Amino acid sequence: MTDEKVRSKHFIEEIIEEDLASGKHGSIHTRFPPEPNGYLHIGHAKAIWINFSLAQKYGGKTNLRFDDTNPEKEETEYVESIQRDIKWLGYNWNDVAYFASDYFGTLYDYAVQLIKQGDAYVDESTAEEIAEQKGIPTKAGTESPFRNRPVEESLSLFAGMKNGDFEDGAMVLRAKVDMTSPNMHLRDPIIYRIKRAHHHRTGDDWCIYPMYDFAHGQSDSIENITHSLCSLEFRHHRPLYNWFIEKLGIFPSRQIEFARMNVAFMITSKRRLLKLVNEGLVSGWDDPRMPTLSGMRRRGYPPEAILRFCEKTGVAKRDNLVEVELLESCVRDRLNEVAIRAMVVTNPLKVVITNFDKDLEIISAVNNPEDEAAGRHDVILRKEIYIEKEDFMIDPPKKYFRMAPDKDVRLKSGFILHCDSYTQDDNGEVIEVQCSYYPNSKSGEDVSGVKAKGTLHWVSAQDAVEVSLRNYDRLFTDPAPLSHDDKDFMEFFNHDSLHVNDRALAEPFIKEAKANVSYQFMRKGYYILDESSTEDTLIFNKSVGLRDSWSKKK
Repeated sequence: MTDEKVRSKHFIEEIIEEDLASGKHGSIHTRFPPEPNGYLHIGHAKAIWINFSLAQKYGGKTNLRFDDTNPEKEETEYVESIQRDIKWLGYNWNDVAYFASDYFGTLYDYAVQLIKQGDAYVDESTAEEIAEQKGIPTKAGTESPFRNRPVEESLSLFAGMKNGDFEDGAMVLRAKVDMTSPNMHLRDPIIYRIKRAHHHRTGDDWCIYPMYDFAHGQSDSIENITHSLCSLEFRHHRPLYNWFIEKLGIFPSRQIEFARMNVAFMITSKRRLLKLVNEGLVSGWDDPRMPTLSGMRRRGYPPEAILRFCEKTGVAKRDNLVEVELLESCVRDRLNEVAIRAMVVTNPLKVVITNFDKDLEIISAVNNPEDEAAGRHDVILRKEIYIEKEDFMIDPPKKYFRMAPDKDVRLKSGFILHCDSYTQDDNGEVIEVQCSYYPNSKSGEDVSGVKAKGTLHWVSAQDAVEVSLRNYDRLFTDPAPLSHDDKDFMEFFNHDSLHVNDRALAEPFIKEAKANVSYQFMRKGYYILDESSTEDTLIFNKSVGLRDSWSKKK
């Protein structure tokens, strides 16, 4: 469900509706243009949601276009992972992916056009000299000595750059814009550089590559993108975006900026995330602690919850930091609807039901009380069971409703037990509890007349399945690890963000756990089977905790 009927339109919707009403565009066409140099993260989810959902709402379409103009950092692995993540979120681009590299020939022709018009020139200044020429925003820059070189000379040199006649860094092609502008992006930006690097799609066909500011806007125009939606950090690039379109006389795509998704305790810098991967601080891009979509998928975050989170945070013009608890709330709400309930004991204490005189009893348990169609499963009760060690106390305080001497407590979906005695080891630690059960107190059929205020989860000692639980904490100890100018973000890395329990005990039906199926381990949290699990080793990743006091204690 969405808040479409109750919320007011955001500013991008207002722009689109005005453009459609005025006849400026007959339909809208958006695009999502990731760089294939890393995995998508939560910030990308917001951009994906905005571009695809707006196109769907107004009957338009969305292109997936890879901005593959930096071959040294790009890999086919990233292209495939990005497509996988977008489809996982529930969006489709008609399975036709576009690439900026598809337009290298056209972009080269555009550059030649700019040179012929006197709007671009080949500059042989060094990188340091160009930086010095640009100066600072509060003072006009200085013109390159090559700025007014003859058009024919620039055309010849640019052709030589393309043909591989010059070494990397020997020269660049710059747009001739305005060296006095306070906007540094307009001070004769570089639009082509020489780079002998193997490209993941074009191989070694090109040894010159366009810069982002040149390739991006022109690719939008080539694809007739009506509304080029991007995050707020590109607002200073917009004047240059418009300058290229005007000078080239091409389709007038319009760039519109929105606030990016910043979530507390997360970072969305691919360079810094790659550092975590390369230094082995996480197991990979899909580590469940990572803010990547692949990491969240492996952790068991449902795609519907992520989209709901994007919707709840809205579309704004100013950056802000969103509380991670809102994301977790969206995840929890969705998992509560779909997760199968199961009992898992993490720190077992043996309980012997002394008057249980049969081999076993089969108890029927509901898979999900929120979903009647989820069905039921069988739970095996035998004479010996395990409960959580923390659920027994010799001398409990008032209002303690778990197991204690001479107290009654109910087994989840089962019978009421009366605690008769307990056994301690030489150190005084309780190692076994002896109870008796009320035969007529079976859950759903209780005619015993006995009242028990507390309910415990449990597993049969003989039938329990050993599972490994991966419990996660925040990846960083500071909600905004990149906001400290005097400190490196690595100082806030949480080296205690993973806790492993390799000896938890689960109901036997958990052996049939399937990938992509979420489980609520009662009083523990929501978990999902990890892809590294085998028939002999079942590994579950914790998605999110519960709302109740049990999760708050963990």
